[in-house]
Order: sequence, then structure tokens, then C-alpha cells
Amino acid sequence: MAAGYLDVLRARHAARLLAGTLVGRLPNGTAHIAIVLFTRAEGGSYTLAGALAAAYGLATAVGQPLLGRAVDLYGQPRVQLPAAVVSALGMALLALTGGSLPAAYAAVVVAGVFTPPLEGGLRALWPTVLGREDRVHRAYAMDAVAQEIMFTVGPLLVTVLVSLWSPAAALLVINAIGVLGALSVVMSEPSRAWRSAPREAHWLGALRSPGLLALLGAFFFVGVALGSITVAGVAYADDHGRESVYGWLMAALGFGALIGGAVYGARQWAGEPERRLRVIVALLALGYLPLMLTPGVPAMTALAALAGVFLAPAIACSFIVVDRHAPRGTVTEAFSWLVTTFGVGAAAGTAVAGPAVEIGGTAWSFAVAGAGGVAALLVLLATGRVLADPGRAPTVVAGSENDRNGAAEPGFSSGHKA
Repeated sequence: MAAGYLDVLRARHAARLLAGTLVGRLPNGTAHIAIVLFTRAEGGSYTLAGALAAAYGLATAVGQPLLGRAVDLYGQPRVQLPAAVVSALGMALLALTGGSLPAAYAAVVVAGVFTPPLEGGLRALWPTVLGREDRVHRAYAMDAVAQEIMFTVGPLLVTVLVSLWSPAAALLVINAIGVLGALSVVMSEPSRAWRSAPREAHWLGALRSPGLLALLGAFFFVGVALGSITVAGVAYADDHGRESVYGWLMAALGFGALIGGAVYGARQWAGEPERRLRVIVALLALGYLPLMLTPGVPAMTALAALAGVFLAPAIACSFIVVDRHAPRGTVTEAFSWLVTTFGVGAAAGTAVAGPAVEIGGTAWSFAVAGAGGVAALLVLLATGRVLADPGRAPTVVAGSENDRNGAAEPGFSSGHKA
């Protein structure tokens, strides 16, 4: 299993790009907890903290596809680094607001809108860095696993910085680190050389692809499932009278995703990824449904781990499907739309799970997760004919390693679709 991942990491620039992207995304991965801790330290209510975090999330959802389109049009360095600097300045403004609500809201909106689309940018770079299709698919799985690690380590880093200094210092340090990560990516040779394929001028951009729209619809509901679990987990912990239970459940969910992603990426898969994605999402939905039983803590922790097993494989497989369906010249924007849709779904799941707890108790909030998984599967099944036709043709990326070393493998598009 490890040999396949080592093969990817040994490729020139691969380890630097992965590490730089993860570090560059640290501010985004920790923003919600950092905003909440800072607001509470300044005497703000939980309601205000939640509102500021929500404003940041919505601003990020708006900014990602817009900046992704800008990357496709103007290249990575001219967009990613300036966006990272402006986003960091937004968080610095929050740290220095001194209790001014208008300034606080403006700060989080600026920070969110200008969050650099490093996630989509990395996936656009993988084909030019790794060349072979099987290595790119393995990199997608490794990317999904690395995200689980970041979302586990990131909040811990924030709490350490808060305990050593202050919530304001944590905001400043985390975002300074993020700028350094973005700088590492855009100064790399692949990022500087990468150019999007020529694109047809169209106001819809990547969204003119029916297959991409179908995938986004499905992953909105996967986001709903994940967002609802965060609320349901808190309710379950309250039922059992121990806050630590929530940590155990979230850790188990992340551990399951890490194991599932590692196993998925360790082998080569035959057949169309769209068909494989339907199977994985079906198993994902099947894993969410038993959570409604809300058994004792040991059994619930095991169920949470099982529910997480198919999450990273679903995300990794979705990357392949996005790559196949993104219209020519829109690959970064397409990946950014996936990030946005997933995030909006998670926000919706959080919003729905709260009332579900009030109405029917903890089991009902976990039922929202199960319903989200089932809805995602139904979307994929209903749009099977659309997804079956990616309408792609092999292309070669200008300025990429494929240009210098020869054409891409037959049937492999180097990240750009016709």
C-alpha cells in the first residue's frame, strides 16, 4: 500500500506541492474554530461567533469558483498568492477590530472571499506533475487522506496557539503560515508553468457541463450528511453527559475516512469512475443509516468509524469525475465548484440538524445524515445517463511536462477536457 504513495511522492515537485497546499489551506481549515475562540475571548456571544463563522463560510463559497475561474484565465501565481495575502489581511483586521461589529463582519467576508483556491489548483497540477493516469488517481486519494489529517491537526494547532498566547495571536500566526504555504506552491516550477487549455467564452464557465452539475448536486447532499453529523455528535455527547464523547466520535469518523482513503488509493481500479462512484456513495449512505440507532458510546464510536470509511474514497473518486466532465479550460473552476457545493451542503446540514434535535431528539439529527447519503445516491442514479457521457478528448497542457516529454497517454487528458 505504502509503495504506491511513495511512488507519487518521489515524483519531482509532488511532495512540495502537496505540503504547500495543505499548509496554505490551514487558515481555511481552522477558520471556524479560530473565529469562535476569538469572538468568545472578546466577550462576544456564541450567537455572534456562529454568525461570524457562517459569514466566513458563505463568503468562501462565493469566492472559490470566482477565484478558480481567475486561475484558469490568468495562471496560478497571479491569483493564488495575492488572494492568500488579502485573506490573511482580512483575518488580521478581525484580530485588531477591538469589538467593532461592522469591522468584524467585513473582515471575515474579505478573508472568506479571497481564500485562495489551492485545493482546485493542486488537482489541476497533478496531471502535469505525475503524467500517468494511475499515479494521478492515487494522488487524488492521497489528497483526500491528507485533508483528514489537516482537519484533525489544524484545530489542535489553534488550541495550542491560543493556550500559549491568545486567540488573536492564533489568527495572525495561522494566516501567516498559510501565506507561506501559498508562496511555496506558486514559486514551484509546475505552478509557474501551468496554463489552462483555451476555453470557450461562456458566462456559465464550468457549470455548462451537465455531468458536472449532476456531480455537484450529489455532493451537496454528501455535504448535508457531514454537516448534520457535527450537530448530531454534540447532541449525542450531551445525552451521555460528557463533552469528550464528541471528540471520540469525530476522531473515529476521521480515522475511518483515513483508512478508507488509504486502502482505496493503494490499488488501481478498472471501469468507469462514474459507475464506481455510485457504488461508493451507496456504501457511504449505508454507513450513515445505522447512526440513527444511537447505541452506547463504544458501539457508537465503532459505527462512526464505519460511517467514515467510504468518505475519502467518495471524494477521491469525485475528483476523477470532475476532471472528466470539466469543460475545456475550466478545470480549476470546476474543482472549486465542488469545494463550494460541498461546503454549502455542510452548512445546510448543520442548519437542518439543529431543529431535528429539538423536534425528535438525537436520533432524528442522525437521520438527516442518512437522508443526505440516500439523496446523494438518488441524484447519481437519476443522472446516470448524463454522467455516462463525459464528452472528453485527450489534450496536452501548454507549458507542462507532457509538452516537453511527449503526448499524454491515450485516453488521459492531463487535466483539461474538450
